[in-house]
Amino acid sequence: MLSISRFLLKNQAVLVSRQLQRTRSSQTDGETRIAHILKEKFPSATSLKVVDISGGCGAMYEVHIESNEFKGKRTVQQHQLVNQALKEEIQGMHGLRIFTDVPRE
Repeated sequence: MLSISRFLLKNQAVLVSRQLQRTRSSQTDGETRIAHILKEKFPSATSLKVVDISGGCGAMYEVHIESNEFKGKRTVQQHQLVNQALKEEIQGMHGLRIFTDVPRE
């Protein structure tokens, strides 16, 4: 019988292994679709990262985007722009985390 610490260690190794496989594999369809929409809406974006944080079911995403279009806008205005761009996709989500920034000069 496995001790609790052995069990946790074994399962932690499996979790880390799955995370490594996920980072090496291609994006999910939802991540790709959202990234495409954001690239079209923010063509001057210097950095864009979309991650399905729901475990792969597409219910929750995290978006990191850096664009000159955010220059001079408050954070809430930047987030409103992202929300507007993803208006259709958001309807099918449980949540969306948004991180915006202006490129450093």
